[in-house]
Amino acid sequence: MTDPTQDPRFLQDPYPTYAAMRSRCPVQSVPTGSGGHISYLVTGYAEAREALRDARLSKDTAAFFAGKGSRRRLHPAVAHTMLASDPPQHTRLRKLVTKTFTTGAVAELRPFIARVTDELLDQWPVGERFDFVACLAVPLPVIVICELLGVPEGDRPDVQRWSEELFAAGKSDVIDAASHSMADYMTSLIAAKRLDPGASLLDRLISARDGDDHLSEEELVSLAVLLLVAGHETTTNFLGNAALALLQHRAELDRLRKNPDDVPAVLDELLRFDSPVSTATFRFTTEAVTLGCTDIPAGVPVLVALGAANRDPERFPSPDLLDLDRDAAAHLSFGHGIHRCVGAPLAKAEVEIALRAVLTRFPGIRLAAPIDQLDWRRTRLVRGLATLPVLV
Repeated sequence: MTDPTQDPRFLQDPYPTYAAMRSRCPVQSVPTGSGGHISYLVTGYAEAREALRDARLSKDTAAFFAGKGSRRRLHPAVAHTMLASDPPQHTRLRKLVTKTFTTGAVAELRPFIARVTDELLDQWPVGERFDFVACLAVPLPVIVICELLGVPEGDRPDVQRWSEELFAAGKSDVIDAASHSMADYMTSLIAAKRLDPGASLLDRLISARDGDDHLSEEELVSLAVLLLVAGHETTTNFLGNAALALLQHRAELDRLRKNPDDVPAVLDELLRFDSPVSTATFRFTTEAVTLGCTDIPAGVPVLVALGAANRDPERFPSPDLLDLDRDAAAHLSFGHGIHRCVGAPLAKAEVEIALRAVLTRFPGIRLAAPIDQLDWRRTRLVRGLATLPVLV
């Protein structure tokens, strides 16, 4: 089997391929790269949920790749993030940021999110074709997370570019270079904030580090990079995918246009229908594991296809149907277990506010290109549109 993510048809619509794989076996071995290595791909919901909470599936990438002679040159702050760690290290790092993303903390950000959304929508060219991704889905989450972390406005275009390059599938040199640019920038920003402290999340993390809260300097840089990248990349895809799903389903779009207060209640179904994270971040077996009815040996990667799990008919009947009345709260788009996305409340708030504003101000919004001509990002990890041409 070749890598299906390189097939344009898979990028357009991966779900038929996932369904075929799941019907054969919800956990199966697949070739990885060109060296004859094997990974296991999980496409079933029950098996994915089990894998995401199984402590025998480690996220410690440093341990997995130690001694394997990789030619990659990722900066350590990018290679060894909180996402690539197990307890107790993961527990300690996550505790430092969890309170920033509680529902209550996010509620305080809502006026700022709404103001930024309105400023972006003010610039939309009425009557002309334009890109929903470039004009809203990208800038809104970037501005919000940069504001939260205290990244100066003038630096944000560079940050956005490096972040995008970190997801350049198949271009290891581009990814490695971007990792160094991002980490070097964050190291400089931390140094500047020590000289001129503020009240941002990054300032609070610096205080925790300098207050000897068992946070090393490398961990501080790593946490800052992770929050910056994860804080907007997935939300950009969430917003773009949700908009596309509604634009493809006029009845659902009309319903929300008439009742914009229903938007919060349908976010889980939009997340389930087309997950902004296609595959969960790297895991490997620390011992032999049986997942579903498949025996997986020790020491091999396990890829959990969140998008596939969300379309499993065993858990979600008629999974290829966008049903805004469906209770989809059990979707796996934010992951599951101790690694569940810490920024989920912020992502939901941003998308809720943005969709509500778009539907209220531009009720006639429509697609300006055929579905099969849309350009999807070429990356395994996230699923999102490179562009989404619309008219208002």
